[in-house]
Amino acid sequence: MSATACRALLVSAPASGQGKTTVTAALARRARQTGLRARVFKVGPDFIDPMILQQASGAPVHQLDLWMLGELQCQRLLYEAAQASDLILIEGVMGLYDGDPSSADLARRFGVPVLAVIDGSAMAQTFGALALGLSTYGPDLPFHGVVANRVGSARHAQMLAQSLPSPLHWLGALSRDPARALPERHLGLVQAAEIADLDARIDAAATALGEAVDLQAIARVPFPAAVIAPIPKLLAGRRIAVSQDAAFSFLYAANLDCLRALGAQIEFFSPLHDAALPAVDAVYLTGGYPELHAAALAANTAMHAALREHHRAGKPLLAECGGMMGLFESLTDGNGDTHAMAGLLPGHTRMQTRFQALGLQAIDTDSGELRGHSFHYSSLQTPLQPAFLGRNPNAGPTAEAVYRVGALSASYIHFYFASNPLAAARLFLP
Repeated sequence: MSATACRALLVSAPASGQGKTTVTAALARRARQTGLRARVFKVGPDFIDPMILQQASGAPVHQLDLWMLGELQCQRLLYEAAQASDLILIEGVMGLYDGDPSSADLARRFGVPVLAVIDGSAMAQTFGALALGLSTYGPDLPFHGVVANRVGSARHAQMLAQSLPSPLHWLGALSRDPARALPERHLGLVQAAEIADLDARIDAAATALGEAVDLQAIARVPFPAAVIAPIPKLLAGRRIAVSQDAAFSFLYAANLDCLRALGAQIEFFSPLHDAALPAVDAVYLTGGYPELHAAALAANTAMHAALREHHRAGKPLLAECGGMMGLFESLTDGNGDTHAMAGLLPGHTRMQTRFQALGLQAIDTDSGELRGHSFHYSSLQTPLQPAFLGRNPNAGPTAEAVYRVGALSASYIHFYFASNPLAAARLFLP
């Protein structure tokens, strides 16, 4: 089988919140500034980090996950990226060894060297112990080097660098600087479109990192070709309306690719601002932050009526997480204010102060297993009985419900369509 070699790096850390996204975005922007074609991926389920990484790199950012996608799909994406790029950057998920499979598992499987980002703000020599542990805890892990984040001074950076035992490589440090910080909210970072000076923040991080990480010194990794069975055109001739606005923006780029490969034509619409649906055969209400825009959603009664008419006509509608919240009778936001929603489903959702579910999910359908994940801060009260219950592959407690009412399917699960294109297609067929 043929293979294509490309410089590649997996950016990971001991935990979430260490600065992986900032460093990955800085490297992607640095590559772009120097004329290199960079392709960025994100390990695991995530919608917000890829938005920022796409802004930094200028190219779409897809997921890599050995469970959600499967090894062959990951291999295909890496091979295709290697053919068209000078550098592949992969941002890990959570800590390097967190999850099963973990970022470390992906790095080992494809031979991608790891760059560890460690928040050094509250440590000195322990920095070296932590870096050594990351590099040696798992066997046969390719390791490139270490970057310190949020250092207090040049002297502090020097102490951290001197703590690294051989053969670990010090690559540089980023100081604490609000001008580079990426703002956060309850589901993670703030969406790229909401950060007015995002490009300036990314440029500042790229400048600060400077030449510390020598892009030309990154190892070239051979990525073999993958043979994937062609996707049947089960949705040929069907038009699908996909929500995309400030309230509903959580959408895998790969899901759009899969729908188009199935033969569908995509039409975007805004549940926040549009008064009517496009002329379509099916609707896909994506996740997002409806709780932050609940008053505006409640005021758009014309869209509520359009969605109810679409449902009455027996046309398919898939609503995921935030999209589902918009279809119940009401949504109570974080301030305790209750807003009327579209009312296609009986029940009410309410925002909570802590997340209610987090983890991978799979459901069994007549067409086989369909995979995805859930992450939400809202709770739900409804008399509806689930048509399916999800399960966590790591034996976690979350078992998200999938509700079916006529041709409407609704769940907190964000499905990854390429995990089973046939099952995904049937969500959009009457």
